[in-house]
Order: sequence, then structure tokens, then C-alpha cells
Amino acid sequence: QVQLVESGGGVMQIGGSLRLSCAASGSSFSDYSLVWFRRAPGQEREYVAGISQTGHSTYYADSVKDRFTISRDNTKNTGYLEMNGLKPEDTAVYYCAQSVRGTYSDYSPSTYQYWGQGTQVTVSS
Repeated sequence: QVQLVESGGGVMQIGGSLRLSCAASGSSFSDYSLVWFRRAPGQEREYVAGISQTGHSTYYADSVKDRFTISRDNTKNTGYLEMNGLKPEDTAVYYCAQSVRGTYSDYSPSTYQYWGQGTQVTVSS
């Protein structure tokens, strides 16, 4: 069983930066892919970015490409989402998740078995 805990959210101004963390418990973190989703108020969960088990491959939604960077440190059982150039439309609760099947570019939330509780990111002017 894997437990994921996100942190690092907050209130930022337009154009600002934030770094989210996803800390995992258990010994299986490096065996699973890692993704970030987000949910804006009144909307469905939206895929943001994904990274392979080793960290060598990444994938991004078009809406965040060239602004966000996903990474992971398997020695620390932690994943990260570096967010730059924040926009009001980035306001959402951000979730990290893992898949035992190694998938990291699937946009469907049902693909991923383990989820964190989320961290709020608010971008304001």
C-alpha cells in the first residue's frame, strides 16, 4: 500500500512560481509511475503531468507545457511539480497519484490507484 501526501500549495500572484511536493510512504515509490492532476472548482480532475518510474521520461498536458516541470527523487520517495509563470486558470487543488502499471501519460484518473489528499494552489492578481 502506498500513501501519498502533497504539500507546497498556497496563494501566488500571476507570473509567480510554486514547487509542490508529493511524499510517499512505503517501499514501492520507485516501482510506480507518478502523475499530477488538478481539479478546479466545478470541474473534473484534469491531467497535468506524468513521469516514469526512473524519471527518465516525462509527459505534459498542453496547458502546462513549457511552464511546469515534473521530477522525482526516488532516494527520498518524493515527487515534485515545479510551476512557473502561474496563471489564474492554474487555480485548483493539485493531486499526485501513482500507477502500479507504470502508465504516466494516460489522462484518465481511473488509471491511477494511489492518490494523495491534494493541496490548494490559488493564483490571484
